Amino acid sequence: MALHVDYYASLNSPWTHLGAARIEAMCAQHGASLRIWPVDFGTIFAGSGGLPLPKRSPQRQAYRMQELPRWRDFLGIPINLQPKHFPTSEALSSACCIALRETMGDAPAIRLAHRVLKAIWEEELNPADEAVLARLIGECGLDAAQVMALGAEPRWTERKAADTQAALARGVFGAPSYVIGEEIFWGQDRLDFVQRRLARG
Repeated sequence: MALHVDYYASLNSPWTHLGAARIEAMCAQHGASLRIWPVDFGTIFAGSGGLPLPKRSPQRQAYRMQELPRWRDFLGIPINLQPKHFPTSEALSSACCIALRETMGDAPAIRLAHRVLKAIWEEELNPADEAVLARLIGECGLDAAQVMALGAEPRWTERKAADTQAALARGVFGAPSYVIGEEIFWGQDRLDFVQRRLARG
């Protein structure tokens, strides 16, 4: 029986970006459905004991800068380690992704989320800029004006807040998190375990 993966993502996270293509490929390989939840990890950190990057200890920040190039080289994904537009506001990009998820389905929402991440981490672009975001939406094969207008509706901000509380209640505490039933797999470095779980069905 095919499984379902709930995919809790930060549209600022290099780790979400590093796992993006692989989670899509794994779900396609095993016939699993995949739904993205771009939630507010600032709220999740506050509710789960985590810290945003600037508030982490110097040791943790330094280790992050060792791990990123390790994973970049291992996966062959050419990320900028200190991109020009990080962190950037996720307000409009996440609202557009949620709007797509709720009105057009999971695939276009995931496509836009992954395009936003690539823009930040590979292309030195700022998806918080409306002109840039419109361009990215168009590159996803979507009507930019329609999606931008839809994403500007306040109901999606409210939906993101509700999704964030639901994620906390479910036990999510970091990005990316892949949840299959009651099992949480935190981090793109846990995707081998996701693969095994999907293979079991």
